[in-house]
Amino acid sequence: MLHNSHSNDIPQRHDSNYGSTNKKHSLDERDNFITRSRSLRSPMHCTRESREEPPGPEAGTDPSDGQRDSQYKTNKEITLGKEVLLLMQALNSLSTPEEKLAALCKKYADLEENMQQARQEEETHKEATAHFQFTLDEIQTQLEQHDVYNTKLRQENFELGEKLKKLIEQYALREEHIDKVFKHKELQQQLVDAKLQQTTQLIKEADEKHQRERKSLLKDVTEWRHKYEEMKQQEVQLKQQLSLYMDKFEEFQTTMTKSNELFTTVRQEIEKMTKKIKKLEKEMIMWRTKWENNNKVLLQMTEEKTVRDKEYKDFQIKLERLEKLCRALQMERNELNEKLEILKEQVSVNAANVDLPTPVIQPCVAFDSQKELNTSSKRAPGGCWEAEPKGLSETKHSSKDPL
Repeated sequence: MLHNSHSNDIPQRHDSNYGSTNKKHSLDERDNFITRSRSLRSPMHCTRESREEPPGPEAGTDPSDGQRDSQYKTNKEITLGKEVLLLMQALNSLSTPEEKLAALCKKYADLEENMQQARQEEETHKEATAHFQFTLDEIQTQLEQHDVYNTKLRQENFELGEKLKKLIEQYALREEHIDKVFKHKELQQQLVDAKLQQTTQLIKEADEKHQRERKSLLKDVTEWRHKYEEMKQQEVQLKQQLSLYMDKFEEFQTTMTKSNELFTTVRQEIEKMTKKIKKLEKEMIMWRTKWENNNKVLLQMTEEKTVRDKEYKDFQIKLERLEKLCRALQMERNELNEKLEILKEQVSVNAANVDLPTPVIQPCVAFDSQKELNTSSKRAPGGCWEAEPKGLSETKHSSKDPL
């Protein structure tokens, strides 16, 4: 366009009378002015292109950009007009058409070089804008991914909070159940202790009664033994007396022939002695019957003693069973206490782990601990209810005893 305009204006201008040196100097000055204007225009063009970069997905439109573009266009038109005027003045100052053509060619070469530089700058700017747009897209995708990840983490935190609430509720229910079980065990223990005290009291009373009866029977037996020995001694004495009397009777028989009087006297004595012997025999029979009765009573007492010994052994066996049952219940209570302490430690550790920034695997561990807690709680009441009927059956059996 500049070349055509200059070619159309050449025949309308008059040739000047200046020298070649002045013309060259004026052309050089104009070239310097044009290059300065180009250098001033190039950063403005770069700033305009930088302002014309495609905005990001979150950037808004600036109302001052339109004003800057309009100012840039007006400034560009003004500089181009000035360049055209300066070029026309330089061409008018030249005398020959060859000089004008050479100046135009030189100016055209400069313009081509400037246009090439502008194109290169524009390409580099486009590459920079494309790279910037690519980085913005990557940042946007990363932000979207982070938003999705944050929503997932928020959902997981909400689910963990719900699970923690459920665990706390289940733990409270489990504590109430364990308190009820402990109260039931304490009542059972009190019942067993009361029955044990009752049985021990009955056993003590039976022992005391048995000891009193035994002492009284031993006293009676000792008295009967003394009487029996005395009766034996009397029997021996009576036998000795009888032997003596028999000897005397023989003597009397020998002397009967000698004297009737002696015979009668001896007869009387014999009758007296027979009466005494009959009395003694009656007494002996009476003491023998007493001795037999005493033996029967002694046998009955020994039988009663054996029965009482059996009852005493039964009471001892029942007492040992009750002691074993009490020990088993105490062991079960200790085991339940240990399990409760272990569960409390696990729940405290799980609560501490939930407060820390741990991975998502923790709810599974808490869920496994909850399963172990459920299984241990299911086993413990079963053992308690299995141990209870034995103790109750034994206490019922002991209550049916005559003592």
